[in-house]
Amino acid sequence: MKKKVSADSNKLKLNQAEEIRFLRKIVDITAEDLDLDLILNDVVKIMTEFANADSVFIYLFDENKKHLVLMASKTPHKREVGTVNLGIGEGITGWVAQENKTVAIGKRAYQDPRFKNFDVLPEDRYEAFLSVPIIYKGKAIGVINIQHKKPHVYQERFVGLITSIAKQVGGVIEQARLFNETKQKALQFDSLIKVSQSITSEKYLDEILNLIVVVTAEMLNSKICSIMLLDEKGVEFVIKATQSLSADYKLKPNLKVENSLVGQVLKTRKPLIVYDVRKEQKYFYRDLAIKEGLTSMIAMPMIVKDKAIGVINVYTKNPHTFIQEEVNVLQMITDQAAVAVENTKLMEEALRAKEALETRKLIERAKGVLMRMNNLSEEAAYRMIHKKSMDSCKSMKDIAESIILMDELRK
Repeated sequence: MKKKVSADSNKLKLNQAEEIRFLRKIVDITAEDLDLDLILNDVVKIMTEFANADSVFIYLFDENKKHLVLMASKTPHKREVGTVNLGIGEGITGWVAQENKTVAIGKRAYQDPRFKNFDVLPEDRYEAFLSVPIIYKGKAIGVINIQHKKPHVYQERFVGLITSIAKQVGGVIEQARLFNETKQKALQFDSLIKVSQSITSEKYLDEILNLIVVVTAEMLNSKICSIMLLDEKGVEFVIKATQSLSADYKLKPNLKVENSLVGQVLKTRKPLIVYDVRKEQKYFYRDLAIKEGLTSMIAMPMIVKDKAIGVINVYTKNPHTFIQEEVNVLQMITDQAAVAVENTKLMEEALRAKEALETRKLIERAKGVLMRMNNLSEEAAYRMIHKKSMDSCKSMKDIAESIILMDELRK
């Protein structure tokens, strides 16, 4: 009996030693840099090792708290991470987040009435399923799922420990998310400054618009950002700038305003958000969106002096819910881009007016020369300049300059 007690005692000590080692690793995570992806991947590795798990998933609520998004996985799921999502209360994971309670199922988890199947996740066929809420200040901010291919007993002590760890990790994850948000806001601020500086610079319009799409794409983590302006007739949208390297996107035909999604933006003068353009029947270029890997889109109208002149389109690779802060930032950028277009038009009009005035002065001088040299009337002198312009295919300004130069050489 003594040997048996001793053996059980040693086994317990080993379990306790394992738990302490596990807890130390979790503590180490709290001392890491506030990189959310790094923290989540480390949690997955530790959970996998401690639970000897075949699968570990971490879901977090998105910015709007509308649904849970798969953010980290033990097995490679490059396409699924960031795209697979669950509504509150949807599936076992959604239920755990909603109820703020742990669920432990030792076998045939896929038969649970709350279970939701994803065709893209082979782990859905695993037998055992442990789902634990990630807690921060008493509220669930995400869920950790631990799975085993074969039936597995999740002992009460183990479940309690994982639950406690999830609470501890919750604070670290939330801090990392806040840190990322702060960095994002700093980036947005810097980006807005760049856009403002470009508008007040002496750069040409094409350079300004190209800078705006590059900055916007970087700021909103967009795969493609483009600026489309109305043509002179107001019938079609023409791509004036994009940071995309795709030749297919750059060379796509002009978009008709009538009956197009983007056309609605000009009519309503309000932002348009499409969660998945690949499934939107009114989106004209669905095939191109599938080929280029475009999913969510926001289109913002460019308004100047109560006149709609174009739109800025932002596309994301993964499904994305644009929060109000992103909409507000894009609105500020769009307003500045519209100002840049308007300022350029005003400058062009001013230059044309200046050039027209200079041309008129030259023609008046040339008429005076012809009237003096050939004893012509003002009207006859003008007709002579006009005829020479037509015959030589040169501008009247060029003809006038030649007449003035010849007169000066005679003196």
